[in-house]
Amino acid sequence: MLISSQFDGGNIECIECSDPNNVQLSIRADKQSDFYQWFYFRVANVRNLDCRYVITNAKGASYTGGWKDYRAVASYDREYWFRVDTEFDGEHLIIRHNSSCDQVYFAYFTPYSMQRHADLIALAQSCDICEVETLGETIDGQAIDCLRFGEHRNGHKTLWMIARQHPGETMAEWWMEGLIKRLIDDTDPVVKAILQKAVIYLVPNMNPDGSRRGHLRSNAVGANLNREWHEPSLERSPEVYYVLEKMKQHGPDFGLDVHGDEVLPYNFIAGTEGIPSWNQSRQQKLDLFKQTLAKINPDFQFAHGYPVNSKGQANMSYCSNSLAERFKVPVMTLEMPFKDAADTPDLEQGWSPERCMKLAGSCLDTLYFCWDEMLGS
Repeated sequence: MLISSQFDGGNIECIECSDPNNVQLSIRADKQSDFYQWFYFRVANVRNLDCRYVITNAKGASYTGGWKDYRAVASYDREYWFRVDTEFDGEHLIIRHNSSCDQVYFAYFTPYSMQRHADLIALAQSCDICEVETLGETIDGQAIDCLRFGEHRNGHKTLWMIARQHPGETMAEWWMEGLIKRLIDDTDPVVKAILQKAVIYLVPNMNPDGSRRGHLRSNAVGANLNREWHEPSLERSPEVYYVLEKMKQHGPDFGLDVHGDEVLPYNFIAGTEGIPSWNQSRQQKLDLFKQTLAKINPDFQFAHGYPVNSKGQANMSYCSNSLAERFKVPVMTLEMPFKDAADTPDLEQGWSPERCMKLAGSCLDTLYFCWDEMLGS
């Protein structure tokens, strides 16, 4: 047996693998950070072997509540990912699997590689209505890609959507892939209607360095980007710095920050109720968006989510809070599960890339249906 994670987004350390029934593994923490939970590794020479993989440091992971009812994903071809038997005994995460192939990959959630990211940007720019701008470079020297769909015209609204501030939340970029594939479809009437009155800016991956390094939450120097929006710097958080500078040029009329949640088995939206300028009008727009999205897509719900902050109690370093207060517009955080959508379970795949992409399309439909109430003059 050979175990490796020396590839894009990989993360595992092999302690001992001489006994297939007791393979000892450890998750590597993010660089200059204590965060860890993301894993992604390949096991070779295991065809027809009953294997038991033990992640020995699971108890100290960033979100131990995320291990409850969790099942890891596995793949033979790195295209189709399925759930496998997994348990948490209070100290170790234990994955059991008998591979039908010589090699098998395991991950915390379906990976989204930087190679696939590059392919996604190339696909987007092949469309006439899309322009790609490199806003700057990360600490590791990777591009910070920003896509613009549509043209600025008098009266047009500006919509901003960003994803994967936390690199281990790969479902966020799967969501982005679904949205981009919808936007480049020149036969889609909803897309046509929205682009007649709006420009859409997308940042599909806010954290390329963390993504390539196999991090859970931070960039190359240990910065949690979703705590940097109050005062980003080129030295610590250039990803946020460059995106915010671009936003200042064409400030948003609507914003959506896409994430994944380790613990809650639901798709939900967190609003910005705790910002100082929160008011009843904003509450009505938030409620309308959530209620409409739940009608359009049964995978989404609004009964479960994060506790709501009292007005004036928000952490203003968060992206959504910072942008909503700065620009005085509706900004929301979309959260998707690492596990499954508890109300609409899929025993084979759990929450999957395909469902992420469908949810993205539903968010676009929701904007279309709620346009006058949320973005009308």
